[in-house]
Amino acid sequence: MQKKIIFLGLSLSLLSVRLHVYGQQNGLSVNYYQQSCPNVLQIVCQQMQQILNEDITLAASLLRLHFHDCFVRGCDASVLLNSTPGNAAEKAAIPNLTLRGFQQIDQIKAAVEAECPGVVSCADIVALAAQYSVGQVGGPIYQVPLGRRDGVVSLAIEALENIPAPFFNFTQLSNNFALKNLTDTDLVVLSGAHTIGVAHCPAFSNRLYNFSSTNNVDPTLNAQYASQLQADCPPGDTTTEVPMDYITPQTFDVNYYLLVSQNRGLFQSDAALLTQSFTDAYVDSHTLFPSNIIFFANFETSILKMGQISPLTGTQGQIRKICSAVNP
Repeated sequence: MQKKIIFLGLSLSLLSVRLHVYGQQNGLSVNYYQQSCPNVLQIVCQQMQQILNEDITLAASLLRLHFHDCFVRGCDASVLLNSTPGNAAEKAAIPNLTLRGFQQIDQIKAAVEAECPGVVSCADIVALAAQYSVGQVGGPIYQVPLGRRDGVVSLAIEALENIPAPFFNFTQLSNNFALKNLTDTDLVVLSGAHTIGVAHCPAFSNRLYNFSSTNNVDPTLNAQYASQLQADCPPGDTTTEVPMDYITPQTFDVNYYLLVSQNRGLFQSDAALLTQSFTDAYVDSHTLFPSNIIFFANFETSILKMGQISPLTGTQGQIRKICSAVNP
């Protein structure tokens, strides 16, 4: 009963936050391109249908691209910029070496430019691609506030400093999110994005071998699951991919929380959610009430909030002609 009460209180508080987010869009608007590029949503939709029909695994990749963009300098498409002589861009940072979807964003951008040259930012295209991806694999369909402009600076060191690592403990995660004005609620909700996609062995192999001076394997990891991961990822393996939610790896649902509750979360950052009463209660709530409806409403609130981290608007930044390079 106590967990039910906690969960109900969380749901009501999220509803309040949701109304607040919709009420203050930091200069962004769902109708931003109504006059300047009225068909932008249709163009993005058509391109995304083609992209995901060819490779549905790109849904998780494009969602991750949005997250990695917003956590460095805000949602300004700086993650898309290529390195230049004398400057290592965000793409070159360790957390971003396995990012995918750059070519697909370029494809969408080219289609949009053909109809509305110099109007729609790469940052907005990244946000829209993430939204479409979530909806296409069974997740919530939500409206994205638009009007972001593109940044002109991209530094690998900033990606390393700002993107939360898979081996973070709860304090590190909470502090990292707080710097982006995101709460512990946003942390546990956005972690639910691990319901789709894969990870390479180096992101979690520290839990499998020589974890500590007293434990070879992370003791918070389910023993049977740890054995399976060791079979999948022998020492030194850097290329094998493992699903973060092995129950329904291509479906956006609550099964991630079920796995975490069973100590089968892939990362230390997943296991960290069980170390605090508030986030542990949220994880448990999705095992007590295994419905996607509430999670989807919560995720919509948090992903929209994340998508409004320090946007460039008005005359700030630029509308890049090519997403991988600053305008000359």
